[in-house]
Amino acid sequence: MDKIAVLIPCYNEAKTVEKVIKDFKRELPEATIYVYDNNSKDGTDEIARKAGAVVRYERKQGKGNVIRSMFREIDAECYIMTDGDDTYPAEDARKMCDLVLNKNVDMVIGDRLSSTYFEENKRPFHNIGNVAVRALINMIYKSKIRDVMTGYRAFSYRFVKTFPVLSKGFEIETEMTIHTLDKNLNWENVIIEYRDRPEGSFSKLNTYADGARVIKTIITLYKNYRPLSFFLWIALICGIIGTAFLIPVLIDYVNSGLVPKMPSFMASIFFYICMVQSFFGGLILQTTINKSKQEFEIKLNEFEDRKNSKLEAEKNNSKDNKK
Repeated sequence: MDKIAVLIPCYNEAKTVEKVIKDFKRELPEATIYVYDNNSKDGTDEIARKAGAVVRYERKQGKGNVIRSMFREIDAECYIMTDGDDTYPAEDARKMCDLVLNKNVDMVIGDRLSSTYFEENKRPFHNIGNVAVRALINMIYKSKIRDVMTGYRAFSYRFVKTFPVLSKGFEIETEMTIHTLDKNLNWENVIIEYRDRPEGSFSKLNTYADGARVIKTIITLYKNYRPLSFFLWIALICGIIGTAFLIPVLIDYVNSGLVPKMPSFMASIFFYICMVQSFFGGLILQTTINKSKQEFEIKLNEFEDRKNSKLEAEKNNSKDNKK
């Protein structure tokens, strides 16, 4: 098991990956640096290998797919996740690692939005999207996360081994944030000095397509993690629509004793049935989620014991080798 593992997912980052590796080697000389190449066509893998990184490959396209393989294959006491585009400063990595290793923090967020992001980033719709997603997440989860979508993070062993990676693309960071908030894991914020990509390096993020996927991910995870709240909103909407159909029918009935608007009456009944089904469906699903949260807490303890057992076994092996 590595003490610190630096994880760098890469797709066509030949221009910057060598500098990123050297920067993290300088700041974290004891770390093992892993570069996962995601079908690059510009020789990123060879440059990374010559710079001293452990190079592996993920053939399924998408950052989420790469992170899934990294988390599954690598064991470490502390993980640093960064990008290969040289936008995140390695100088903050030590502080982030210390929070995981010494303060029992499960996820450290490298916060761009509280420093230089809006000055450095040249894509205005990215700025708007980051602020909007942050506001939405904080409203739903009543939190104070400062940067939901940053790609610069540190993780504990138990976070990495219990995080179910569902996303395939750039929405993975949003999924990590929501998972941390929903499972009440320990998190901290470290303000970093973000810098834009150097000239000649291009972002793989599609503002509109990836933005839509992020919003879809938020809605899906909100439904999965907080079904009662989600389906209460649906029940409320159905109730309002059903009432809107019913009121004219009631007025006619009071005035004439007849129900001439039978289609409206049937529509109101349909929406009221949907309202009741949504309420009880959300209630049943919330009971299931509460049970899964109890099981998750037990799983966290099991993975902590597993990590301690691995460290103890490595220590004993080291002693035996010295003898």
